[in-house]
Amino acid sequence: MAKQLMIYESAVPVSNGRHGKWSVDVGADFGFSRNVNSVPLAAVEFPAAAAEYVIIFAGTGDVVTPAVLLGVREEENLYLADDGGWKARYVPAFLRRYPFVFSSRDEGKTFTLCIDESYTGFNQDGRGQPLYDAKTEKPSQYTQNVLKFLQQYQVESQRTQAFCRKLKELNLLEPMRAQISLASGERIALGGFMAVDRARLKTLASDKVAELLKSDELELIFAHLQSMRNFAGMRERLSTAAPVTTVAKGAEPEPGEVRAAAPAQGG
Repeated sequence: MAKQLMIYESAVPVSNGRHGKWSVDVGADFGFSRNVNSVPLAAVEFPAAAAEYVIIFAGTGDVVTPAVLLGVREEENLYLADDGGWKARYVPAFLRRYPFVFSSRDEGKTFTLCIDESYTGFNQDGRGQPLYDAKTEKPSQYTQNVLKFLQQYQVESQRTQAFCRKLKELNLLEPMRAQISLASGERIALGGFMAVDRARLKTLASDKVAELLKSDELELIFAHLQSMRNFAGMRERLSTAAPVTTVAKGAEPEPGEVRAAAPAQGG
């Protein structure tokens, strides 16, 4: 599950000198996500995502990140329709921010707005929203809105990191493995992810549970646990239905670049 960033093929800083006459026609084509089977998820998205996706935790060592599963095989996205549409009501923010993304050259002190120039909706034909105002040569209102969205995305990412650190500190995460047997006889094993262990959660000290409840993090945990039932829904999305079982244990900016200060720690 390490191919999420491959949706960006040619991300470059947004600048008036390079993109002054360019526009973006976002539309509803998610074809850029065809070859990813998971994408990162912010904690604030758990309630909405839990109804349609399996929410898992991935990472190594002390760095853990929540993600939603989009497929059970490499380069497989079961939520993408043949026409590029999205086969779910909720679309993760990681995908909604595309073709834009933040980059940082000073270890997160400031961020530069970048755009994937390979995106099919990126054009000089006036389709969609202009990146710059033709009269003032300043970022358009659309670009300013994108910048605000990514700033908030960064804030929520930091809050999510704090939540994941809490789960690690409380030793609530357990390695998991999904095993799928297809009608053809083929067996697929999906590993490399973690989930909250219900038994450990039940034995957590009352004061720790109270802390999780007060911070609304207990609600996030329950949303994650509820989402594990969506493995059955993923089975239905496969071309050949099969039962699914989860088993535990297992530099300086260019002139005109659009930049933003890093959000304050802790949101």
